Amino acid sequence: MALFDFMTIKNELIVSCQALENEPLHGSNIMAAMAIAAMQGGAAAIRANSPSDIRAIKSICPLPLIGLYKKNYKDSEVYITPTMKEASAVIEAGADIVAIDATSNERPDNVKLEQLIREIRIQYPDTAILADISTEEEGKRAMDLGVDAVSTTLSGYTSYSPKLIGPDIELVRRLSSLGRKPVLAEGRISSPEEAAACAHAGAFAIVVGSAITRPQEITHRFHQKLIHEYENLSS
Repeated sequence: MALFDFMTIKNELIVSCQALENEPLHGSNIMAAMAIAAMQGGAAAIRANSPSDIRAIKSICPLPLIGLYKKNYKDSEVYITPTMKEASAVIEAGADIVAIDATSNERPDNVKLEQLIREIRIQYPDTAILADISTEEEGKRAMDLGVDAVSTTLSGYTSYSPKLIGPDIELVRRLSSLGRKPVLAEGRISSPEEAAACAHAGAFAIVVGSAITRPQEITHRFHQKLIHEYENLSS
């Protein structure tokens, strides 16, 4: 099997199909159905969390899959595929690309990012590595360490990255302008207009999750907007 060709998703939409245990749509079969719905809507790839969801999606959906495995460790804030154990589980479940946290936060057992990348390369040379980062410096460092692509997934979710309402378009612009690796725009993209803004900033591809696949959050946005509007009408 050859290393995933990122050119197959250039200028495309990737849909993140995830539901945590405390969410109504949690369940691998539901996420697999969500992936099919995303494909029918035009998605070119899927992003999914956990080996069980990855297997279920791959069994019925032919799209390329970015896999991750969220795990919390007491000694680390890193939770997206934090160790080799999770990376192996994701890859063996069938992910074409493994997404890993590539932030500056300390990793479990103080294992360095370069160690994790090196071990994935040795054990799974045919699997592409996507670095989820939160700052320009982290993106550059991940590129230096030889990842295949970077994603702005964690901007706003580390203690030291900017807290923005929408996507970190400036981060997308700065990393894309380097012309070194594909840069995926991800994080707080809530509308087609915001996705288009990321594309104009140079994003290689766009990843959208909650705005498409989390109906409770979509409903909440409508609800809050209507509360505000009706308050204005009655004042």
